[in-house]
Amino acid sequence: MAEETTEKMLIIATFGPEDPERASFPFVMANAALVMDVEVSVALQGVAVLVAQKGIADHIFAANLPPLKELVANFFELGGKMLVCTPCLKEREIGPELLIEEAEMVAAARVVTDSLEATSTLSY
Repeated sequence: MAEETTEKMLIIATFGPEDPERASFPFVMANAALVMDVEVSVALQGVAVLVAQKGIADHIFAANLPPLKELVANFFELGGKMLVCTPCLKEREIGPELLIEEAEMVAAARVVTDSLEATSTLSY
């Protein structure tokens, strides 16, 4: 019997509250992939790290898309992983105590490793 392999996707997000639509797209795609039994990580880089800050997603709404708070909640409920750029957080003076519980602070090597292990990647 053939061994089943898990599809893995890495989505790199680079937009935050300044562009609600592009901040939401990574989580729309991530939720769709998770429903299809794809293992998904979303890596937040640059200003996108603000999405991982407590309370910020509550105030991001893009026209004709579910609220970002709802997208992120569904993402975690379905088993998604949120990777947050540690240097990007430091640049913005955001400490770990300000992040949502599910956020995982990572450096470049982790994003590169996840990218190499992914069967597909997306970037927003």
